[in-house]
Amino acid sequence: MDIYTTTIAISVLIYVAIGNYAGRSIKRLDDYYVDGRRAPSLFILGTLIASVMSSTIFLGEAGFAYAGQAGPYVLFPQISSMGFVLGAILFGRYLRRSRTKTVADFFGRRFNSKRVQAMAGITIILGLGGYLLAVTQGAAILLSQLTGLNYVQGVIVAWLSYTSFTMYSGSRGVILTDTIMFILFTFVSLGAAVYLVSEFGGWPSAIHRLVAIEEKVDLMSWHGVIGPGTAWPTAMDFLIWELVVGVSWILVIAVSPWQSSRHLMARNEHVVLRAACLACLAATLLQVIVYGMGAIVNLGKTDIVPYESATIWASLNLLPELLGALMLAGIMAAALSSASTFLSLVGFSVSNDLGLQKKAEERTKLRLTRLMMLAMGSIALIAALFFPPNIFWLTLFVTTIFASSWGPVALMSIWSKSITASGAFWGMLSGLVFNVVPKFFEFIGMLDFPSYLNPVIIGTAMSLVVTVVVSKRTTVSHEEVSYLLKLHETPADEISAEKTRTSLFPPALLIANGVIMPFLLITYHVRPYQSATGTLSADGSLDWFAAETIIAMSWSVVWISLGLFAIKAIRRAYMPSAQ
Repeated sequence: MDIYTTTIAISVLIYVAIGNYAGRSIKRLDDYYVDGRRAPSLFILGTLIASVMSSTIFLGEAGFAYAGQAGPYVLFPQISSMGFVLGAILFGRYLRRSRTKTVADFFGRRFNSKRVQAMAGITIILGLGGYLLAVTQGAAILLSQLTGLNYVQGVIVAWLSYTSFTMYSGSRGVILTDTIMFILFTFVSLGAAVYLVSEFGGWPSAIHRLVAIEEKVDLMSWHGVIGPGTAWPTAMDFLIWELVVGVSWILVIAVSPWQSSRHLMARNEHVVLRAACLACLAATLLQVIVYGMGAIVNLGKTDIVPYESATIWASLNLLPELLGALMLAGIMAAALSSASTFLSLVGFSVSNDLGLQKKAEERTKLRLTRLMMLAMGSIALIAALFFPPNIFWLTLFVTTIFASSWGPVALMSIWSKSITASGAFWGMLSGLVFNVVPKFFEFIGMLDFPSYLNPVIIGTAMSLVVTVVVSKRTTVSHEEVSYLLKLHETPADEISAEKTRTSLFPPALLIANGVIMPFLLITYHVRPYQSATGTLSADGSLDWFAAETIIAMSWSVVWISLGLFAIKAIRRAYMPSAQ
């Protein structure tokens, strides 16, 4: 075997060994589902990032930036990452306070309704089942391009890799391997990006050369490649699409099961908040690094097909062998970490949220959960073999299901006294249907929605309207009122001046990001871009009214506002003097 195959094989064997070692200590369902609720900030940070930074970002999104949208993907302030902080403050800490086993279980208890729990569980199975399909195919593409395996064999090997330790160790193994994988792909991505940028003369020089690529005009502009042959006829269409996707991803990261369920494992609510702020910062910087790397691959080759394999090509052809091997191992780690998270959550929902287990003993329930996980994983395996891979668009479609189906109901479950069980049920169902059905007809070419009427907008609006209308026609039960009141009672052991002061440091880093990043973007991206395109002012000064300049400066508004909001929320909730 060559160094690439060997490195990936060794890393996978390490994950399997760690996962199976962790599985030995599983004694109770709480250990299997939520790691005994004892995870520290590092582990929650690791699993938050690892579960969202799947092969989608390293293959699908990096390839998307490579193909034509490098400028906006690097330049925009990554508003989707705000979901980490907003989700932890507005939903995650209350979810952790509920001490439920799954997020669907939380909905069931919040509304005192098995029907709502089952509806949430079905959404998890459909949504995360599709996401599991995407990351499995991403791992298979990687394996088939690096080894002598064909695509089918790559699918099987990838499936066996994450199934072998996830099924046995549950959340305990997932959270350990996620953290190791997070550390690996973060540092190798940074190392690879630094190497590529330096090899091509630095980022300003690279921008000059990228702007000159004739076959990808506007690659580095604020709107990327638009017009005939793309999904965006004009720059305004792209801007609307970018904002819609960004806002929907805020909701996805805030309430989706693969993100919010991580908070159930946290040692306490301070860990939830600290890890969320650090994850917000880490995800933002990692996205900029990976998208920038996708852009610069164009200086090595401009016609890589499929574009999802751009980072793979760069690892094999532009990076030194060892760094390239580690980069590929990092991409594989990203795929496996997300796959293990999705598989575990789908298995948990089938066994815990659909009412399949009634009054069995814990040991029996544990065995049945593992069997359900194996069964659902097998379905994903079969689907990966029969459906052609389209990682970026499949992931974009599947993940936004949770924005429309769960977004309004999840936030209202914490912040509304009038939402009822019937409102929650029909709100989830309508959000799911009015996203999936329009998207399906758009996919087969029967309908073509404008950017401002994206199916995720339709689904979210319908979910909100239906939830409100049905709730007004039904009655909130005494059990629902009592449960909501308990959720808003801050546990006494969480109120601590010392803990709170420590928890205020991560939001301060968000503010620092809002101060530093605009300066870096203006200096190393906007000015070189305007110089390369000849749009600097006549005296050589920056055009401050250009779209790329305004977008770069918007980082200050987004990140300083977010940091101040987090600081205020944390102080108000946990500082003794504020009680």
